Amino acid sequence: MAISLRLSRGGAKKRPYYRIVAADSRKPRDGAYLEQIGTYNPLLAKDDEKRVQLNEDRARYWLGVGAQPSDRVARFLDAAGVKERTARNNPNKAEPGEKAKERAEEKATKAAEAEEARKAAEEEANAPAEEAAAEEAPAAQEGAAEETAATADEGEKAEG
Repeated sequence: MAISLRLSRGGAKKRPYYRIVAADSRKPRDGAYLEQIGTYNPLLAKDDEKRVQLNEDRARYWLGVGAQPSDRVARFLDAAGVKERTARNNPNKAEPGEKAKERAEEKATKAAEAEEARKAAEEEANAPAEEAAAEEAPAAQEGAAEETAATADEGEKAEG
């Protein structure tokens, strides 16, 4: 028989209250258990001493017999100093999935294309202005030359 130290839920709807029990792992969560070794009331403040109450001697006994604590109970036992809990490390969990990677690549390519389009639009906007300025400058020079010629002609007419 595999024994586990786990939480058994009690309390009303939306008002949970848990017993920390040693139970056969094949039994239902709230079913029959071998022994109650503590309680857990998640509604109390985190620093309240009555939030987690644990009979450490019985917990050590059940661990000595080979009972496997659930993750939450292992955290309680570690906090009480009964059993050292090793931190789990799953570096792949932090990596995004395939779809997320694809979406990120698409977003990056769209951003790059938009940046290129923006630069091209700026260059286009600047290029006609430069060309227009270049076209206006000779026209202005021609106009100035025409004006000077016209004034010279007027000067000759006035003299003659």
